[in-house]
Amino acid sequence: MNFITGRHLSRRTFLRGAGASVALPLLDAMIPAGRLRADPTKAAEFTRLVCIEESMGVAGSSDWGDARHLFAPAATGRDFELVADSQLKPLEAFREYMTIVSNTDCRSAEAFRAEEIGGDHDRSTAVFLTQAHPKQTQGSDIFLGTSLDQLHAQRFGQETVLPSLELCIEGIDRGGGCAYNYHCAYTTSLAWASPNQPLPAIREPRVVFERLFGAGDTAADRAARRRTDRSIIDWIATEVVRLRRTLGATDRVALEEYVEHIREIERRIHLVEARNTSGEERAMPEAPSGVPDSFEEHMQLMFDLQLLALQTDLTRVITFKTGFDQSNRTFPGSGTTRSIHGASHHGNVPEDIMDFNRINTYRLGQLAYFLEKMRDTVEGDVSLLDRTAIVWGSPMADGNLHNHRRAPLLVLGGANGALEGGVHLRAPNGTPMANAFVSLMHKIGHPEMATFGDSDGVFSLDLAGGAPSGGSGPA
Repeated sequence: MNFITGRHLSRRTFLRGAGASVALPLLDAMIPAGRLRADPTKAAEFTRLVCIEESMGVAGSSDWGDARHLFAPAATGRDFELVADSQLKPLEAFREYMTIVSNTDCRSAEAFRAEEIGGDHDRSTAVFLTQAHPKQTQGSDIFLGTSLDQLHAQRFGQETVLPSLELCIEGIDRGGGCAYNYHCAYTTSLAWASPNQPLPAIREPRVVFERLFGAGDTAADRAARRRTDRSIIDWIATEVVRLRRTLGATDRVALEEYVEHIREIERRIHLVEARNTSGEERAMPEAPSGVPDSFEEHMQLMFDLQLLALQTDLTRVITFKTGFDQSNRTFPGSGTTRSIHGASHHGNVPEDIMDFNRINTYRLGQLAYFLEKMRDTVEGDVSLLDRTAIVWGSPMADGNLHNHRRAPLLVLGGANGALEGGVHLRAPNGTPMANAFVSLMHKIGHPEMATFGDSDGVFSLDLAGGAPSGGSGPA
Protein backbone atom coordinates (compact mmCIF):
# COMPACT_ATOMS: atom_id res chain seq x y z
CA MET A 1 0.00 0.00 0.00
CA ASN A 2 1.41 3.36 -1.03
CA PHE A 3 1.15 5.77 1.90
CA ILE A 4 3.28 8.46 0.23
CA THR A 5 0.60 9.15 -2.38
CA GLY A 6 -2.09 9.25 0.28
CA ARG A 7 -3.74 5.91 -0.50
CA HIS A 8 -5.06 4.44 2.70
CA LEU A 9 -7.40 1.84 4.19
CA SER A 10 -10.92 3.07 4.96
CA ARG A 11 -11.86 3.40 8.64
CA ARG A 12 -15.01 1.52 7.66
CA THR A 13 -13.16 -1.58 6.37
CA PHE A 14 -14.84 -4.89 7.21
CA LEU A 15 -13.53 -8.41 6.75
CA ARG A 16 -16.38 -10.58 5.46
CA GLY A 17 -16.97 -14.28 5.06
CA ALA A 18 -19.83 -16.82 5.42
CA GLY A 19 -22.24 -14.40 7.06
CA ALA A 20 -19.60 -12.85 9.31
CA SER A 21 -18.63 -9.21 9.18
CA VAL A 22 -15.69 -8.14 11.33
CA ALA A 23 -14.86 -4.46 11.69
CA LEU A 24 -11.26 -3.39 12.27
CA PRO A 25 -9.65 -1.16 14.89
CA LEU A 26 -7.85 2.02 13.83
CA LEU A 27 -4.63 1.07 12.00
CA ASP A 28 -1.80 3.25 10.71
CA ALA A 29 -2.95 2.37 7.20
CA MET A 30 -6.21 4.20 7.90
CA ILE A 31 -4.46 7.52 8.52
CA PRO A 32 -3.99 9.46 5.27
CA ALA A 33 -0.47 10.58 4.35
CA GLY A 34 0.48 13.87 5.93
CA ARG A 35 -2.16 13.74 8.66
CA LEU A 36 -0.62 13.87 12.12
CA ARG A 37 -1.75 11.49 14.80
CA ALA A 38 -4.24 13.02 17.18
CA ASP A 39 -3.15 15.28 20.01
CA PRO A 40 -5.03 14.22 23.18
CA THR A 41 -5.25 17.84 24.31
CA LYS A 42 -7.25 18.79 21.21
CA ALA A 43 -10.90 17.93 20.74
CA ALA A 44 -11.55 15.14 18.25
CA GLU A 45 -14.48 14.82 15.90
CA PHE A 46 -16.44 12.86 18.51
CA THR A 47 -16.20 11.64 22.09
CA ARG A 48 -17.38 8.16 22.97
CA LEU A 49 -19.88 7.90 25.82
CA VAL A 50 -20.46 4.94 28.16
CA CYS A 51 -23.15 5.22 30.86
CA ILE A 52 -23.26 2.68 33.71
CA GLU A 53 -26.04 2.53 36.28
CA GLU A 54 -25.74 1.15 39.79
CA SER A 55 -29.06 0.23 41.41
CA MET A 56 -30.26 0.84 44.97
CA GLY A 57 -27.79 3.55 45.94
CA VAL A 58 -24.66 3.27 48.05
CA ALA A 59 -23.74 3.12 51.73
CA GLY A 60 -21.91 6.43 51.41
CA SER A 61 -25.20 8.25 50.72
CA SER A 62 -26.51 7.56 54.23
CA ASP A 63 -25.77 10.19 56.86
CA TRP A 64 -23.45 7.80 58.73
CA GLY A 65 -21.71 6.67 55.55
CA ASP A 66 -21.27 10.22 54.26
CA ALA A 67 -19.71 11.30 57.56
CA ARG A 68 -17.20 8.46 57.20
CA HIS A 69 -16.50 9.25 53.53
CA LEU A 70 -17.57 5.86 52.19
CA PHE A 71 -18.27 7.54 48.84
CA ALA A 72 -17.49 11.27 48.94
CA PRO A 73 -13.99 12.09 50.23
CA ALA A 74 -13.60 14.61 53.06
CA ALA A 75 -11.64 17.09 50.96
CA THR A 76 -12.76 18.67 47.72
CA GLY A 77 -10.42 19.65 44.89
CA ARG A 78 -7.34 17.65 43.97
CA ASP A 79 -5.98 16.78 47.40
CA PHE A 80 -8.73 14.35 48.35
CA GLU A 81 -7.99 11.07 50.14
CA LEU A 82 -9.78 7.79 49.58
CA VAL A 83 -10.03 6.24 53.04
CA ALA A 84 -9.47 2.52 53.51
CA ASP A 85 -13.23 1.79 53.47
CA SER A 86 -14.00 4.07 50.53
CA GLN A 87 -16.12 2.47 47.84
CA LEU A 88 -13.84 4.20 45.35
CA LYS A 89 -10.66 2.61 46.68
CA PRO A 90 -10.50 -0.08 43.92
CA LEU A 91 -10.34 2.73 41.33
CA GLU A 92 -7.49 4.64 42.95
CA ALA A 93 -5.07 3.61 40.18
CA PHE A 94 -7.29 5.65 37.82
CA ARG A 95 -7.47 8.72 40.03
CA GLU A 96 -6.16 10.99 37.24
CA TYR A 97 -9.18 10.00 35.13
CA MET A 98 -11.73 10.36 37.94
CA THR A 99 -14.11 13.26 38.55
CA ILE A 100 -16.08 12.58 41.73
CA VAL A 101 -19.36 14.52 41.84
CA SER A 102 -21.01 14.29 45.24
CA ASN A 103 -24.18 15.69 46.83
CA THR A 104 -26.37 16.00 43.72
CA ASP A 105 -30.01 14.93 43.69
CA CYS A 106 -32.24 12.87 41.38
CA ARG A 107 -35.44 14.58 42.47
CA SER A 108 -37.41 13.37 39.45
CA ALA A 109 -37.24 9.87 40.94
CA GLU A 110 -39.23 11.05 43.97
CA ALA A 111 -42.99 10.73 44.37
CA PHE A 112 -44.75 13.83 43.05
CA ARG A 113 -48.27 12.67 43.98
CA ALA A 114 -49.68 10.62 46.83
CA GLU A 115 -50.43 7.63 44.58
CA GLU A 116 -46.75 7.50 43.54
CA ILE A 117 -45.47 6.99 47.09
CA GLY A 118 -43.61 3.68 47.41
CA GLY A 119 -42.66 3.38 43.74
CA ASP A 120 -39.06 4.56 44.08
CA HIS A 121 -37.57 1.27 42.85
CA ASP A 122 -39.94 1.29 39.90
CA ARG A 123 -39.01 4.83 38.80
CA SER A 124 -35.29 5.04 39.50
CA THR A 125 -33.65 3.44 36.46
CA ALA A 126 -35.77 5.45 34.02
CA VAL A 127 -34.78 8.69 35.74
CA PHE A 128 -31.00 8.23 35.79
CA LEU A 129 -30.15 9.26 32.23
CA THR A 130 -33.29 11.29 31.53
CA GLN A 131 -33.59 13.20 34.84
CA ALA A 132 -37.29 13.30 33.98
CA HIS A 133 -40.28 12.11 36.02
CA PRO A 134 -42.01 8.98 34.64
CA LYS A 135 -45.72 9.07 33.90
CA GLN A 136 -47.40 6.57 36.19
CA THR A 137 -49.08 4.05 33.90
CA GLN A 138 -49.18 0.35 33.10
CA GLY A 139 -50.50 1.06 29.61
CA SER A 140 -48.86 1.95 26.32
CA ASP A 141 -49.00 5.67 27.12
CA ILE A 142 -45.63 5.61 28.86
CA PHE A 143 -43.92 8.98 28.88
CA LEU A 144 -40.59 10.13 30.24
CA GLY A 145 -37.86 11.98 28.33
CA THR A 146 -35.01 11.34 25.90
CA SER A 147 -31.93 10.04 27.70
CA LEU A 148 -28.59 11.81 27.38
CA ASP A 149 -26.96 8.77 25.75
CA GLN A 150 -29.55 8.91 22.97
CA LEU A 151 -29.08 12.64 22.50
CA HIS A 152 -25.39 11.87 21.99
CA ALA A 153 -26.19 8.98 19.63
CA GLN A 154 -28.50 11.16 17.56
CA ARG A 155 -25.64 13.57 16.94
CA PHE A 156 -22.56 11.34 16.79
CA GLY A 157 -23.78 7.78 16.26
CA GLN A 158 -25.68 7.90 13.00
CA GLU A 159 -22.70 7.02 10.81
CA THR A 160 -21.84 3.92 12.84
CA VAL A 161 -23.27 0.42 12.38
CA LEU A 162 -24.88 0.61 15.83
CA PRO A 163 -25.89 4.17 16.78
CA SER A 164 -26.01 2.89 20.36
CA LEU A 165 -25.62 -0.37 22.26
CA GLU A 166 -27.74 -1.23 25.32
CA LEU A 167 -26.53 -3.92 27.73
CA CYS A 168 -27.48 -5.33 31.12
CA ILE A 169 -26.33 -7.97 33.59
CA GLU A 170 -29.47 -9.10 35.34
CA GLY A 171 -32.89 -10.24 34.17
CA ILE A 172 -36.24 -9.25 35.63
CA ASP A 173 -39.46 -11.23 35.58
CA ARG A 174 -42.50 -9.67 37.18
CA GLY A 175 -45.13 -11.71 35.45
CA GLY A 176 -48.30 -9.64 35.39
CA GLY A 177 -46.58 -6.28 35.55
CA CYS A 178 -44.47 -4.04 37.73
CA ALA A 179 -45.46 -2.44 41.01
CA TYR A 180 -47.17 0.81 41.97
CA ASN A 181 -48.88 1.04 38.59
CA TYR A 182 -45.62 1.66 36.70
CA HIS A 183 -44.89 0.07 33.34
CA CYS A 184 -41.95 -2.37 33.51
CA ALA A 185 -40.11 -0.33 30.87
CA TYR A 186 -39.35 2.23 33.57
CA THR A 187 -37.67 -0.47 35.66
CA THR A 188 -35.69 -2.15 32.90
CA SER A 189 -34.71 0.59 30.46
CA LEU A 190 -31.83 3.02 30.92
CA ALA A 191 -31.89 4.31 27.35
CA TRP A 192 -34.87 6.22 25.93
CA ALA A 193 -34.75 7.19 22.26
CA SER A 194 -37.78 9.44 22.84
CA PRO A 195 -40.16 10.05 25.76
CA ASN A 196 -42.23 6.99 24.78
CA GLN A 197 -39.54 4.75 23.21
CA PRO A 198 -37.47 2.72 25.70
CA LEU A 199 -34.63 0.64 24.26
CA PRO A 200 -34.28 -2.97 25.49
CA ALA A 201 -30.94 -4.15 26.81
CA ILE A 202 -29.03 -7.34 25.93
CA ARG A 203 -27.98 -9.66 28.74
CA GLU A 204 -26.28 -12.59 27.00
CA PRO A 205 -22.66 -12.19 25.82
CA ARG A 206 -23.27 -14.45 22.79
CA VAL A 207 -26.09 -12.19 21.57
CA VAL A 208 -23.88 -9.12 21.95
CA PHE A 209 -21.05 -10.83 20.08
CA GLU A 210 -23.27 -11.80 17.17
CA ARG A 211 -24.76 -8.34 17.01
CA LEU A 212 -21.27 -6.85 16.75
CA PHE A 213 -19.93 -9.27 14.17
CA GLY A 214 -22.96 -10.45 12.22
CA ALA A 215 -22.00 -14.06 12.84
CA GLY A 216 -24.46 -15.58 10.38
CA ASP A 217 -27.29 -14.19 8.30
CA THR A 218 -30.01 -16.18 10.07
CA ALA A 219 -30.52 -17.94 13.40
CA ALA A 220 -30.01 -21.26 11.60
CA ASP A 221 -26.70 -20.00 10.14
CA ARG A 222 -25.53 -18.95 13.58
CA ALA A 223 -26.51 -22.25 15.16
CA ALA A 224 -24.76 -24.19 12.38
CA ARG A 225 -21.59 -22.17 12.78
CA ARG A 226 -21.55 -22.77 16.55
CA ARG A 227 -21.95 -26.53 15.97
CA THR A 228 -18.75 -26.55 13.92
CA ASP A 229 -16.88 -25.39 17.03
CA ARG A 230 -14.97 -22.91 14.87
CA SER A 231 -14.21 -19.31 15.69
CA ILE A 232 -15.68 -16.52 13.61
CA ILE A 233 -12.05 -15.73 12.77
CA ASP A 234 -11.81 -19.05 10.93
CA TRP A 235 -14.61 -17.93 8.61
CA ILE A 236 -12.73 -14.79 7.59
CA ALA A 237 -9.24 -16.32 7.64
CA THR A 238 -8.67 -15.76 3.92
CA GLU A 239 -9.54 -12.09 4.25
CA VAL A 240 -7.25 -11.72 7.27
CA VAL A 241 -4.33 -13.22 5.34
CA ARG A 242 -5.01 -11.02 2.31
CA LEU A 243 -5.17 -7.86 4.42
CA ARG A 244 -2.09 -8.78 6.42
CA ARG A 245 0.02 -8.83 3.26
CA THR A 246 -0.81 -5.20 2.54
CA LEU A 247 0.04 -3.87 6.02
CA GLY A 248 3.22 -2.55 7.56
CA ALA A 249 4.92 -4.33 10.44
CA THR A 250 3.19 -2.34 13.21
CA ASP A 251 -0.24 -2.87 11.72
CA ARG A 252 0.39 -6.58 11.24
CA VAL A 253 1.09 -6.95 14.96
CA ALA A 254 -2.01 -4.89 15.83
CA LEU A 255 -4.18 -7.00 13.51
CA GLU A 256 -2.87 -10.25 14.97
CA GLU A 257 -3.53 -9.08 18.54
CA TYR A 258 -7.01 -7.96 17.59
CA VAL A 259 -8.10 -11.21 15.92
CA GLU A 260 -6.68 -13.24 18.80
CA HIS A 261 -8.63 -11.07 21.24
CA ILE A 262 -11.83 -11.85 19.34
CA ARG A 263 -10.97 -15.56 19.31
CA GLU A 264 -10.33 -15.53 23.07
CA ILE A 265 -13.65 -13.82 23.85
CA GLU A 266 -15.46 -16.38 21.70
CA ARG A 267 -13.68 -19.17 23.56
CA ARG A 268 -14.80 -17.77 26.92
CA ILE A 269 -18.39 -17.45 25.75
CA HIS A 270 -18.33 -21.05 24.53
CA LEU A 271 -16.95 -22.26 27.89
CA VAL A 272 -19.77 -20.53 29.75
CA GLU A 273 -22.39 -22.12 27.51
CA ALA A 274 -20.80 -25.57 27.76
CA ARG A 275 -20.55 -25.35 31.54
CA ASN A 276 -24.16 -24.20 31.93
CA THR A 277 -25.55 -26.99 29.72
CA SER A 278 -23.45 -29.78 31.24
CA GLY A 279 -26.14 -30.78 33.73
CA GLU A 280 -24.15 -29.58 36.72
CA GLU A 281 -26.04 -27.58 39.33
CA ARG A 282 -26.01 -23.85 38.62
CA ALA A 283 -25.80 -20.95 41.05
CA MET A 284 -28.42 -19.13 38.92
CA PRO A 285 -30.63 -21.89 37.48
CA GLU A 286 -33.17 -19.32 36.21
CA ALA A 287 -30.61 -17.57 33.99
CA PRO A 288 -30.19 -18.41 30.28
CA SER A 289 -27.39 -20.85 29.48
CA GLY A 290 -25.30 -18.09 27.93
CA VAL A 291 -25.22 -16.02 31.12
CA PRO A 292 -22.31 -16.74 33.50
CA ASP A 293 -23.29 -17.53 37.07
CA SER A 294 -20.30 -15.50 38.24
CA PHE A 295 -20.99 -11.76 38.42
CA GLU A 296 -17.32 -11.01 37.90
CA GLU A 297 -17.04 -13.27 34.85
CA HIS A 298 -20.20 -11.79 33.34
CA MET A 299 -19.03 -8.21 33.92
CA GLN A 300 -15.63 -8.88 32.36
CA LEU A 301 -17.13 -10.49 29.26
CA MET A 302 -19.52 -7.59 28.80
CA PHE A 303 -16.72 -5.06 29.30
CA ASP A 304 -14.54 -6.88 26.75
CA LEU A 305 -17.39 -6.75 24.24
CA GLN A 306 -17.85 -3.05 24.91
CA LEU A 307 -14.16 -2.52 24.31
CA LEU A 308 -14.39 -4.26 20.93
CA ALA A 309 -17.45 -2.21 19.97
CA LEU A 310 -15.71 1.07 20.81
CA GLN A 311 -12.31 0.08 19.42
CA THR A 312 -13.80 -0.77 16.02
CA ASP A 313 -16.11 2.27 15.99
CA LEU A 314 -19.10 -0.03 15.59
CA THR A 315 -20.74 2.20 18.17
CA ARG A 316 -19.82 5.34 20.11
CA VAL A 317 -22.57 5.17 22.72
CA ILE A 318 -23.17 2.40 25.28
CA THR A 319 -25.50 2.05 28.27
CA PHE A 320 -24.87 -0.69 30.80
CA LYS A 321 -27.26 -1.62 33.59
CA THR A 322 -25.37 -3.71 36.15
CA GLY A 323 -28.31 -4.81 38.30
CA PHE A 324 -32.00 -4.40 39.02
CA ASP A 325 -33.73 -2.70 41.91
CA GLN A 326 -34.92 -5.12 44.58
CA SER A 327 -32.53 -7.81 43.38
CA ASN A 328 -31.75 -10.46 45.97
CA ARG A 329 -28.50 -11.49 44.35
CA THR A 330 -25.55 -12.19 46.64
CA PHE A 331 -21.87 -11.58 45.92
CA PRO A 332 -19.57 -14.13 47.61
CA GLY A 333 -16.50 -12.15 46.57
CA SER A 334 -17.67 -9.09 48.50
CA GLY A 335 -17.03 -10.47 51.97
CA THR A 336 -20.69 -10.69 53.02
CA THR A 337 -23.40 -13.26 52.37
CA ARG A 338 -26.25 -10.72 52.47
CA SER A 339 -28.22 -9.92 49.33
CA ILE A 340 -27.78 -6.47 47.83
CA HIS A 341 -31.40 -5.45 48.39
CA GLY A 342 -31.41 -6.80 51.93
CA ALA A 343 -28.14 -5.05 52.70
CA SER A 344 -29.43 -1.76 51.31
CA HIS A 345 -32.05 -1.77 54.08
CA HIS A 346 -29.44 -1.45 56.78
CA GLY A 347 -31.62 0.36 59.32
CA ASN A 348 -28.78 2.84 59.96
CA VAL A 349 -26.95 0.16 61.95
CA PRO A 350 -23.22 0.84 61.37
CA GLU A 351 -22.27 -2.83 61.03
CA ASP A 352 -25.03 -3.36 58.46
CA ILE A 353 -24.11 -0.19 56.59
CA MET A 354 -20.60 -1.58 56.25
CA ASP A 355 -22.01 -4.84 54.86
CA PHE A 356 -23.77 -2.81 52.17
CA ASN A 357 -20.56 -0.89 51.55
CA ARG A 358 -18.66 -4.15 51.01
CA ILE A 359 -21.13 -5.06 48.25
CA ASN A 360 -20.91 -1.55 46.76
CA THR A 361 -17.11 -1.70 46.75
CA TYR A 362 -17.01 -5.14 45.16
CA ARG A 363 -19.45 -4.17 42.42
CA LEU A 364 -17.80 -0.86 41.56
CA GLY A 365 -14.41 -2.59 41.71
CA GLN A 366 -15.33 -4.50 38.53
CA LEU A 367 -15.06 -1.20 36.66
CA ALA A 368 -11.29 -1.21 37.19
CA TYR A 369 -11.05 -4.10 34.70
CA PHE A 370 -12.71 -1.99 32.01
CA LEU A 371 -10.71 1.14 32.80
CA GLU A 372 -7.45 -0.79 32.54
CA LYS A 373 -8.45 -2.29 29.19
CA MET A 374 -9.50 1.10 27.88
CA ARG A 375 -6.27 2.70 29.07
CA ASP A 376 -4.16 -0.02 27.49
CA THR A 377 -5.94 0.14 24.12
CA VAL A 378 -4.30 2.79 21.96
CA GLU A 379 -5.96 4.62 19.10
CA GLY A 380 -3.30 6.57 17.26
CA ASP A 381 -1.12 7.86 20.09
CA VAL A 382 -4.00 8.17 22.57
CA SER A 383 -5.75 5.57 24.72
CA LEU A 384 -9.44 4.80 24.33
CA LEU A 385 -9.86 5.98 27.91
CA ASP A 386 -8.56 9.40 26.86
CA ARG A 387 -11.09 9.37 24.01
CA THR A 388 -14.10 8.45 26.15
CA ALA A 389 -16.40 9.86 28.82
CA ILE A 390 -17.70 7.20 31.24
CA VAL A 391 -20.61 8.05 33.52
CA TRP A 392 -21.21 5.85 36.57
CA GLY A 393 -23.84 6.56 39.16
CA SER A 394 -27.09 5.70 40.85
CA PRO A 395 -30.43 7.51 40.79
CA MET A 396 -31.05 6.09 44.27
CA ALA A 397 -29.04 7.60 47.12
CA ASP A 398 -29.72 6.03 50.54
CA GLY A 399 -31.40 2.74 49.71
CA ASN A 400 -32.47 2.32 53.31
CA LEU A 401 -34.75 5.36 53.03
CA HIS A 402 -35.49 5.01 49.31
CA ASN A 403 -34.42 8.62 48.89
CA HIS A 404 -32.74 10.32 45.95
CA ARG A 405 -30.82 13.12 47.65
CA ARG A 406 -27.00 12.97 47.77
CA ALA A 407 -26.88 10.40 44.97
CA PRO A 408 -23.44 9.09 43.87
CA LEU A 409 -21.96 10.15 40.53
CA LEU A 410 -18.59 9.59 38.84
CA VAL A 411 -17.38 10.84 35.48
CA LEU A 412 -14.30 9.02 34.23
CA GLY A 413 -12.04 9.19 31.19
CA GLY A 414 -10.49 12.07 29.31
CA ALA A 415 -13.28 12.91 26.83
CA ASN A 416 -10.65 14.04 24.29
CA GLY A 417 -9.08 16.44 26.77
CA ALA A 418 -12.38 17.98 27.94
CA LEU A 419 -12.32 16.36 31.39
CA GLU A 420 -9.59 17.37 33.83
CA GLY A 421 -9.91 14.35 36.13
CA GLY A 422 -8.28 13.84 39.51
CA VAL A 423 -10.81 16.00 41.33
CA HIS A 424 -13.64 15.81 43.88
CA LEU A 425 -16.44 18.33 43.38
CA ARG A 426 -19.13 18.60 46.05
CA ALA A 427 -22.31 20.35 44.97
CA PRO A 428 -24.30 22.76 47.13
CA ASN A 429 -27.28 21.17 48.83
CA GLY A 430 -30.24 20.89 46.50
CA THR A 431 -28.24 20.72 43.26
CA PRO A 432 -29.92 18.50 40.63
CA MET A 433 -27.70 15.81 39.13
CA ALA A 434 -29.05 17.12 35.82
CA ASN A 435 -26.92 20.26 36.31
CA ALA A 436 -23.77 18.12 36.17
CA PHE A 437 -25.11 16.36 33.07
CA VAL A 438 -25.61 19.70 31.31
CA SER A 439 -21.94 20.47 31.97
CA LEU A 440 -20.89 17.04 30.70
CA MET A 441 -22.92 17.40 27.52
CA HIS A 442 -21.30 20.77 26.84
CA LYS A 443 -17.91 19.06 27.05
CA ILE A 444 -18.71 16.16 24.72
CA GLY A 445 -20.19 18.07 21.82
CA HIS A 446 -23.50 19.67 22.83
CA PRO A 447 -22.55 23.31 23.60
CA GLU A 448 -26.05 24.58 22.81
CA MET A 449 -27.76 22.55 25.57
CA ALA A 450 -29.33 25.02 27.99
CA THR A 451 -31.35 22.61 30.13
CA PHE A 452 -31.74 18.89 30.65
CA GLY A 453 -34.38 17.11 32.71
CA ASP A 454 -35.00 19.05 35.91
CA SER A 455 -31.79 21.10 35.71
CA ASP A 456 -31.91 24.63 37.11
CA GLY A 457 -28.43 25.64 36.00
CA VAL A 458 -24.99 24.15 35.31
CA PHE A 459 -22.71 22.42 37.80
CA SER A 460 -19.20 22.77 36.42
CA LEU A 461 -17.03 19.67 36.14
CA ASP A 462 -13.89 21.85 36.15
CA LEU A 463 -12.06 22.64 39.36
CA ALA A 464 -11.49 26.21 38.16
CA GLY A 465 -15.00 26.48 36.78
CA GLY A 466 -16.08 29.04 39.33
CA ALA A 467 -19.13 28.90 41.59
CA PRO A 468 -21.69 26.46 40.16
CA SER A 469 -25.06 27.87 39.24
CA GLY A 470 -28.26 26.24 40.43
CA GLY A 471 -29.05 24.55 43.73
CA SER A 472 -29.51 26.23 47.05
CA GLY A 473 -28.04 26.18 50.50
CA PRO A 474 -24.49 25.53 51.72
CA ALA A 475 -22.37 22.63 50.58
